[in-house]
Amino acid sequence: MAAPELPSTAKAAVITGPGTVEIREFPLTPPDPGWAVLRVLASGICGTDLRTFRGETRQYVGTPHERTISYPVICGHETVGTLVASGGEMTDAAGRRLRPGDRVVLGANVPCGRCAACRARLPYYACERLEDYGNSLGADRPPHLLGGWSEFMYVLPGSRLFRVPDGLPDRIAALAEPMAVTHGLERVEGGLAGATVYVLGCGPLGACHIVKARAMGAARVLVADLHAARLEIARRIGATDALLVSATSEEERLATIRDATDGRGVDVAVEASGSPAAFREGLRALRFGGTLIEVGAFVGSHLAEIDLAADVCLKDARVIGVGGEDDAAYGPTLSLLAARWVELGVAELVTHVLPLGRVGEALELAASGRAMKVQLAPDAA
Repeated sequence: MAAPELPSTAKAAVITGPGTVEIREFPLTPPDPGWAVLRVLASGICGTDLRTFRGETRQYVGTPHERTISYPVICGHETVGTLVASGGEMTDAAGRRLRPGDRVVLGANVPCGRCAACRARLPYYACERLEDYGNSLGADRPPHLLGGWSEFMYVLPGSRLFRVPDGLPDRIAALAEPMAVTHGLERVEGGLAGATVYVLGCGPLGACHIVKARAMGAARVLVADLHAARLEIARRIGATDALLVSATSEEERLATIRDATDGRGVDVAVEASGSPAAFREGLRALRFGGTLIEVGAFVGSHLAEIDLAADVCLKDARVIGVGGEDDAAYGPTLSLLAARWVELGVAELVTHVLPLGRVGEALELAASGRAMKVQLAPDAA
């Protein structure tokens, strides 16, 4: 595939150290064989990115693959873009040929495919030589533009590209990665039809679980969060009960849950905040035989005090740990969004789209609790 004319440079928002971000310009050259270049249309700010910005750079803590993210780094792994050049023929994850101008979502992670974990088909975060955009791929590493907070970005060989359905807005397509992290809900025995779900933490990831639970037929979705603004958005996307953590005690919230479930407890709890206290509360909220999905404790170390007898063994509880998205979930996620994003109120999840030059403001908004998902788009007004 012949490479079209590229600009000689591209701008990117670079985190240069804890609490410091600046716009830098990098050379842009035709991609090497096996590589590609995307023109970025939109890239989200994730909770992991906020932690990197704050200086919380230890990831996979306590595992054999613990690592520390180094600066400078161009964050952004929730990215939708247009293919503009490639070093050879490119295909999407379904094996269909891609051409310049095709709109794609870039898979956030590139496992090696060769280590013992990859051969055993374990999740990508078990890979011994994992590369992931906006995290392990630093801006000091050629070809530098390896995160979505940029005008253009390079695509590594072995990356997965997912074609965006026609008519799906860029800002919605860029939600494919956090929506693909909701695969824990699909692992609940018996499914969610008619189920009662309790989501603890209504940031973007928690909100994606609300959307997915509704799409899977949950009858009632209760939510809890520290921020009233996020609870209001949660109501608009289908939450039936919203509990403000600062205005209620854990016992009061559990009483509300018992009242809502005739004393049984919820079928599924989703802990999306990373709070050890929320993990304990989620377990206590479960019915006998219920399932807790822990999806919020990715960065740092989180030690929870729980009653193993009352809340796990004698409750016959099931705990599912989710450390990231399922690569196989991108395609079905994009299909779901294309078919139902309006019906499910998914547009409510993207509250702000800002240009690269306002990255500092975007980071402040994303951390404030006043916003839901904040995205950076080079062409945003």
